[in-house]
Amino acid sequence: TGGIRSSLDEGDITKREIASIYKCDLSLIISEAEMDILINQFKIEPNLLLYLPFMLNELNVDSIKSLPKFEEREHFITIGNFLHEPNVDSVLYLKNDIWPLIRKQLPEAELLVFGAYSSRKVEQLNSKEDGFLIKGFALDVDEVMRKARVCLAPLRFGAGLKGKVIDALKNGTPCVTTTIGAEGILNEPKFNRNIADDPNTFASEAENLYNNYHRWHELQQFGFEVLNSKFQKCLYQDQVINSLNNIGDNLTQHRLSNFIGRMLQHHTLNSTMYLSKWIEEKNK
Repeated sequence: TGGIRSSLDEGDITKREIASIYKCDLSLIISEAEMDILINQFKIEPNLLLYLPFMLNELNVDSIKSLPKFEEREHFITIGNFLHEPNVDSVLYLKNDIWPLIRKQLPEAELLVFGAYSSRKVEQLNSKEDGFLIKGFALDVDEVMRKARVCLAPLRFGAGLKGKVIDALKNGTPCVTTTIGAEGILNEPKFNRNIADDPNTFASEAENLYNNYHRWHELQQFGFEVLNSKFQKCLYQDQVINSLNNIGDNLTQHRLSNFIGRMLQHHTLNSTMYLSKWIEEKNK
């Protein structure tokens, strides 16, 4: 549903994606927010959709204890592939609007910006003087995330679940993000203080989290709870298999109940048939 989320008014992309969902027996949707859009805004029947987020291994007590402690961490981190436009926008937003406010309050802190395929435009943002460091591709995301004290993810647009937020929580690195960044992941009221959509609030929350051990530890523990309660693979494996088996066992009835899908398939097949006839006549 990336095209749908990019703009509900861009008709061609939206129509193509919705049509694709109707023409499929089942579409796997990674985000609860997008499930809500498809069911409530586009009125797609729930039996054509299956919520399937990231499926992660359980974070057990031993793995949590092995993570670096608050005092063993330093600096801020943000990460993301620079071929993805929301990540480029996020870094520019940090550089121009957010980081100067954080740096003013924390003059010794640095922001480490990791991401593959950085362009010249991104690399020109590097500034040792400002503590804004473009680090490029990270060989091991977990390693660099565990060294940082706080992750910053000021995403202003984008679809799906945000991998950088999941990576931060998995590595015990509390994250300050936006409403878009938190979508489908951090929906609990206790996390609302660290979701900010304006630069001043975002910077203030980042500074507070960086300096306040109790708040930092509280949000770290909450992140572990989120991952274990919402993204454990054991929660979804059987559901996926059962859904596929159920559709396979009742495929004829499943497709008969999807009239719009059958109509779209009919017109697709017929348009191809008549196009082939036109080509035959043209080549005579």
